[in-house]
Amino acid sequence: MVKFIAERDHRTFVDDHGVTIHYYVWAPGRPKAVVQLAHGVGEHALRYEVLAQELVNAGYAVYADDHRGHGATGVEMTGGDSSRMGRLGPGGLRATVQNLRDLATIIRTDWPQLPVVLLGHSWGSLMAQMLLNEHADEYEAAVLTGTTYRMPGYMNSGDLNAKHAHLGDTGAEWLSRDPEVHRLFRDDPLTFDATILKLFGVRDGLRLFGRPKRLRRDIPLLVMVGDDDSVGGERGAVKLVEAYAHRGGLTDVELIVYADARHEIFNELNQADVRRDLIAWLDDRVAPKV
Repeated sequence: MVKFIAERDHRTFVDDHGVTIHYYVWAPGRPKAVVQLAHGVGEHALRYEVLAQELVNAGYAVYADDHRGHGATGVEMTGGDSSRMGRLGPGGLRATVQNLRDLATIIRTDWPQLPVVLLGHSWGSLMAQMLLNEHADEYEAAVLTGTTYRMPGYMNSGDLNAKHAHLGDTGAEWLSRDPEVHRLFRDDPLTFDATILKLFGVRDGLRLFGRPKRLRRDIPLLVMVGDDDSVGGERGAVKLVEAYAHRGGLTDVELIVYADARHEIFNELNQADVRRDLIAWLDDRVAPKV
């Protein structure tokens, strides 16, 4: 069976600080829900093209922005100066998190009758946690990947490639077991090594720390990580799901840990299984039952 290949629509909006945010839309003719995807630091939304296409084929629309300082948003903010990529600009991290809410508002305007799922990876998952603490009632479900409990001792803020540096010379070995992923990351003009404190500054770097609060809405939550993920791995993910179940008050929290997988589970050797697990969970939690 030949799968449908969705056209990707490139759009923009201007936020409250005058920053132009670029975002992308992939959509089937009649989606059953919308997935809002938030990418990690040092990368951009178009690295999720395969995932977006798989979600479209499963009946989901996908919206994903290039966060401030990243991707097409970063290129416009910096005038193409690659040495300034990653800097968040006016409003900093708080404005970047607000941009996720801005995009969610656009999604609800475009598809007012559909459930919206927040999917955050890595830095995107940390911002998603911050967003859920205050605005969980604005989503029907959430998925966190490459994530961890946002407290010292659980979230690695050092050299994320240190454990895997002996495996190659790209600096991206921690991302995946697939050497092609390392090469593509190194050769992509819109990806870069990201030291958060250097890019964001101490104040915004510290804002990434925190833990789940009592959420305003009891939504289903899926956490997916590799057990060889340098950010937090299984230990950080277990602590996180426990916190959402107890402090957060969520009654449907699921954790999937992939043996031997590293940080980017959607770019791992077992990525097809990861996408299949995600879609099965979405179908069970948010797709309309017929």
